Amino acid sequence: MAEVKVVGSWASPYSASVEIALKLKGIEYEFIQEDLSNKSPLLLKYNPVHKKVPVLLHNGNPIPESLVILEYIDEVFPGTPILPKDPYQRAMARFWAKFFDDKFLPAVKKAVFTKGEEEKEKGKDEVCELLKILDNELKNKKFLGGETIGLADLAGNFITLWLGVFEEVIGVELGVTEEKFPHLCRWKEDFLNCGVIKNTFPPRDKLVAFNIKRFNPAAATASN
Repeated sequence: MAEVKVVGSWASPYSASVEIALKLKGIEYEFIQEDLSNKSPLLLKYNPVHKKVPVLLHNGNPIPESLVILEYIDEVFPGTPILPKDPYQRAMARFWAKFFDDKFLPAVKKAVFTKGEEEKEKGKDEVCELLKILDNELKNKKFLGGETIGLADLAGNFITLWLGVFEEVIGVELGVTEEKFPHLCRWKEDFLNCGVIKNTFPPRDKLVAFNIKRFNPAAATASN
């Protein structure tokens, strides 16, 4: 059997997406936990450009960047497809995956982490507009990939758990409600209720505690 390892972090949505893809394919792997506050020589060796997790090691060959890894997993390993076979549908899956990386995550960072109130409000408005686009796209779909979880859903897994955690930890309300975004919220619930997701995602309370220490240490100290 091919040797597969994932250098990642239990608290990273990007690492989680790679683990989910491997589980969907039925591939056994070893998970190597990385301390992102003290990056290991292994991580710096295998991802010297970005110095980020995750990194997939397949027979000793490193593949960095989560979207690249997801496509590699789909090409190399048989089993449940992550990308559709139809060329147009494949292109659209890649489009939505890039939507999360290029549009949604930068807007969330502006809304959540910007200190200036004016810029923060601009970020919140951007997030709201992008959520409307996603909600409309999911109007007649179970998942972004169709009837099954695919590349775009894995790229957007941040919304299903991490977004709410950051709202709580930072104290920013982005208004992701069923009333405003019914299709998006239904997608979120369908995603979280999948067995492979439940077996991969960290407990919410553990993720909250981790990010309080990371982004709001004063609150973490006060609660001890």
